[in-house]
Amino acid sequence: MSIKTIIFDWAGTTVDYGCMAPVMAFKNAFAEKGIELTFDEIREPMGRLKRDHIAILLELPSVQEQWLAAFGQPSQASDIDALYERFEALLFEKLAENSTLKPDTAEVVSQLQAKGFKIGSTTGYTSEMMEVVTSVAKEAGYVPDYFVTPDTVGNLGRPYPYMIYQNMKHFKNTSVSEVVKVGDTVSDILEGKNAGVFTIGVVEGSSEVGLSLAEYNALSTINKEQLIEKVTRRFYEAGADLCILNLTELLDYFIHGKELTKHTSNFPQINA
Repeated sequence: MSIKTIIFDWAGTTVDYGCMAPVMAFKNAFAEKGIELTFDEIREPMGRLKRDHIAILLELPSVQEQWLAAFGQPSQASDIDALYERFEALLFEKLAENSTLKPDTAEVVSQLQAKGFKIGSTTGYTSEMMEVVTSVAKEAGYVPDYFVTPDTVGNLGRPYPYMIYQNMKHFKNTSVSEVVKVGDTVSDILEGKNAGVFTIGVVEGSSEVGLSLAEYNALSTINKEQLIEKVTRRFYEAGADLCILNLTELLDYFIHGKELTKHTSNFPQINA
């Protein structure tokens, strides 16, 4: 493959270690309605368009049961709208402080750009949300060459491939073989595979791991290894071509010449 464009996700991949901002906004928006969600339930659709994410959560049997008990009727389309409006308000309250770069983002992307790679990005955030996120990222030294939000492609966000195709159009890529997608959720993996591009799952700091940097560093070695294996397996089962621990490993492939090949076993070891 002759890679020219690398497309990154945002929260959980390049910023917001553990993808905390949207998770807490979803949890609190539902809690205000008297609906309790587990973190696993919230994270399952992570990476999707946020309004779609809310609709998926409302379809959960446990949520339907709680909603019926609280309001005496099933949730309606108007409830999706109301929850999304509250989610958005809660997210904006914490978005800036939860848009801190992950530890390796600025240095890795800087080296990739210096080598001539074009850096694109896709996200589940809206354009308005990204005004906040990109501003904080820029101050910390991360400026991708381009970003696409679901509302710029007719709200056909992940797992649809259109945000990736919009990046390809912007960079004038002639083939999907020139493009790599990097993300931290199953939705990211599906987006990449639906677009037909080589797709990489990043484990540390991901929504799939779901821990802050301090929480992750506090894990015992064995617990950390078990969590890495669990998330890696989940990415490969979703169709990922490669899994990496963190973004620094991208330098091995794109700068130091390590061969970028698809995995050949059901569960290869990271970096195998």
